[in-house]
Amino acid sequence: MRGGAATVAGRRLAARRLVRFPPLSARLRRLLLIPTALCLLLAATYQLWLRDSSLVRIERVTVSGLTTDDAPRVRAALTTAARSMTTLHVDRGDLERAVEGHPIVKAIELSPDFPHTLRIRVIEHHPAAIAITDGGRVAVAGDGTVLRELPAEGRLPTIRADGTVRGDRLEDTAALTATRVAGTAPAALHGRLEKVHIRKEDGLVVPLRDGPELIFGDATRIRAKWTAAARVLADRAAAGASYVDLRLPGRPAAGGLPAETVTPVAPADEASYLAPGAAATTGAPLQTPAPAAPTAGTDPSQPAPVTPQAPAPAQTPAPATEP
Repeated sequence: MRGGAATVAGRRLAARRLVRFPPLSARLRRLLLIPTALCLLLAATYQLWLRDSSLVRIERVTVSGLTTDDAPRVRAALTTAARSMTTLHVDRGDLERAVEGHPIVKAIELSPDFPHTLRIRVIEHHPAAIAITDGGRVAVAGDGTVLRELPAEGRLPTIRADGTVRGDRLEDTAALTATRVAGTAPAALHGRLEKVHIRKEDGLVVPLRDGPELIFGDATRIRAKWTAAARVLADRAAAGASYVDLRLPGRPAAGGLPAETVTPVAPADEASYLAPGAAATTGAPLQTPAPAAPTAGTDPSQPAPVTPQAPAPAQTPAPATEP
């Protein structure tokens, strides 16, 4: 046992001797300190001098993306703020504060071009609806931002907001919800929205110009409901519907259809269009009458054969008897 312990101890001592590095010479230490000092000097020079030096000061500013009448003022504010910066030190916060008084600006994208150019792309808010308040009409974006710089006109849906608008955002919760519904509408349908309002028995309702009412119910799954609405409206079988119920976006229902629209007459080569489940391929199962039960011995997937019948012979009335 003692011999084994001595062997283990000897091995450990040998391992320690193997991993021990020789001390660095004074000359080698000096050689390693030189590049380290140079790196620290360059970092300090960049941070304390070159980063904010006039050698890289922004002299040329290009601003794109502005389309409103307020564009000259927004461009001037951004240009003035940018020319106090350098291409190595662009302060996004200062630029955003320079245009915070212009609600039309949703975001900015910055692209510095060494040594003297800064390109700024402005992303604007787009009007989603017209809010009717006690103080008048004002355009609003989909997130409730008030766009006073834009005229409250055009084919925009209207919403009702209680009180007056004091700040840069709507404060009425119901109006904010209605604005979000309008702002999420697909571009192809947005121009057809007449208004967005809340009806006690149906929740959120969106009447379309020259079209049905869209019943959203609550404000959940708004994008899925708009997708379902677009697919139902594109379905020929939904033509003439007075409303589309989207409260269950996976099972939208078009109602108020005339009988001839619900069960159209089609030739045999269009049987697939009228087959059960055809409307589901467009995401728009419609409210149709339940099919009649098939006759025994027939294939329910095939239309029932129609047997022509001869007209019944006319019956000659019996001659009246004399009293």
